[in-house]
Amino acid sequence: MKKLIAGLLTGAMALGIAPAFAQDALTLQLKWVTQAQFAGYLVAESKGFYDEENLDVTILPGGPNIAPEQVIAGGGADIIVTWMAAGMAARESGVPLVNIAQPFKRSGLMMICPEETGITEVADFPGHTLGVWFFGNEYPFFAWMNKEGIPTDGSEGGVTVLQQSFDIQPMIQGQADCISVMTYNEYGQALDAGYGPDNLTIFNYTDMGNDLLEDGLYVMEDTLDDPARVDAYTRFVKASMKGWAYALENPEEAAEIVVEMDDTGAAEYEHQLYMVGEVSKLVDATDPALSMETYDRTVQALLDQEIITATPEGAYTTVVTDALK
Repeated sequence: MKKLIAGLLTGAMALGIAPAFAQDALTLQLKWVTQAQFAGYLVAESKGFYDEENLDVTILPGGPNIAPEQVIAGGGADIIVTWMAAGMAARESGVPLVNIAQPFKRSGLMMICPEETGITEVADFPGHTLGVWFFGNEYPFFAWMNKEGIPTDGSEGGVTVLQQSFDIQPMIQGQADCISVMTYNEYGQALDAGYGPDNLTIFNYTDMGNDLLEDGLYVMEDTLDDPARVDAYTRFVKASMKGWAYALENPEEAAEIVVEMDDTGAAEYEHQLYMVGEVSKLVDATDPALSMETYDRTVQALLDQEIITATPEGAYTTVVTDALK
């Protein structure tokens, strides 16, 4: 009997100890499909950096019909990658998102116009059709037009807005005079199609001072009340930044990892390698902290455009990035 009791106690102790070694499960929802825009997270998963931080991370790809803000609101993710404008708009509409880290420091958003349109400056926009992505990606464009005083309703002296597909076809097919591109994605498609600085007018949001914060990491506000959850977030950001550092130092391997982790088979190595190179100009792999200067500019632009109606409170926290210093 003593041996039986001892055995039961040993088993109970083992069961009690086991959870302490169990990995913390986190689900990350990406803003878009599996591509090098998210190389840091994909590399961190592939190289075991999350495992090193005792994390079991599931990475969910996004797509044209997936809104990360809706996914996390519905309990389908713990962390999402999204643009701050979309996150702020969601917060005001009742989804209490909080920015916990900001690996992307610069905007990759541009608008390009073929030379045959005759557009060489912003003053030439009125009377033309401009391609813009929606689903939360439209806010920087409308903030820019608001700043320039250009109507976007197609009226006289204004522009007509085309809800653009996520490629350069509207420009190729002549549906739009200018289109939106990301430096690390669609602009590469334009280069492949024979376009470039010699036959394009390029409006770079960052260079114009109209950049709003893009790919940041967001969680639900109430989860930050749980110290264990905050600790898991901190380890996640630490491992993710290690993934970003590795990706930017090893672009060829990072591109291969992206291709391997794309279950659709759509990712092509050469394009992913191009993307890693361009993303490296936007990401600071050594500093995941939020830039308050860019944050304030983003908030003011959203207020000016009435995307949000009041200065947000509690929309970001430094508790995670402070713990990594």
